[in-house]
Amino acid sequence: METENINILTIEPGYLRRLLFKLRAASLGDADTPRDARDNALYGEHHITLKEEVDTGAVREELIAEIDGLDPDHQQELVALMWVGRGDFDSDEWPEALALAMQRADAPASHYLLSHPMAADEIASGLEELGHDHLLEDGSY
Repeated sequence: METENINILTIEPGYLRRLLFKLRAASLGDADTPRDARDNALYGEHHITLKEEVDTGAVREELIAEIDGLDPDHQQELVALMWVGRGDFDSDEWPEALALAMQRADAPASHYLLSHPMAADEIASGLEELGHDHLLEDGSY
């Protein structure tokens, strides 16, 4: 298939899987989101929330450092994957998505990605659109 050749990703697959896991952890709930009902114990008249249980602030800081530590090409791939996953581009437009991500790379990619609460799901959808959704299961392109 011709699109397979233009939809090449260079981010290490294992890293990308771990990154998606961390992005999901960083976007877990907020102060108003109760934890799973079966474990939702009262703590002094107040329900334990996901944010209280998972140190999302630490995960967020770790993500910022990791994403900012990536080379610019990999940062742009992440942004372009998110755009494809949310429907801004389709798989045939992957080169255009990458080119636009490169043009707009004037702010840290970490802050841009983390400003989108659905970034992990959108990146996963982008992988699926590009035909790389098996990465999430078998860990390779």
